[in-house]
Amino acid sequence: MSATEFLPLNIAVLTVSDTRTAADDASGQTLAERLTLAGHRLMEKAIVSDDIYQIRAILSRWIADPAVQIVLMTGGTGMTGRDSTPEAVRPLLDKV
Repeated sequence: MSATEFLPLNIAVLTVSDTRTAADDASGQTLAERLTLAGHRLMEKAIVSDDIYQIRAILSRWIADPAVQIVLMTGGTGMTGRDSTPEAVRPLLDKV
């Protein structure tokens, strides 16, 4: 049986929140810590407010960056009118 070679991924982490800062972004920090502990590379970590255009701007930049292979997102999916992550992301995705 042949062993599978581990290939580390280049990952960006985005927290979407009107209330979180770098000091109290527990979910974004947990994602960043766990991916690096698993052997992957944290390319960038950012926090943006619940604004469709801010979310799209940073995601578009990361999508266009050949060094970023994966984007992990947390937040912005609650029931309030300001939680707009799905609406922000949907136009940036292609069905494969």
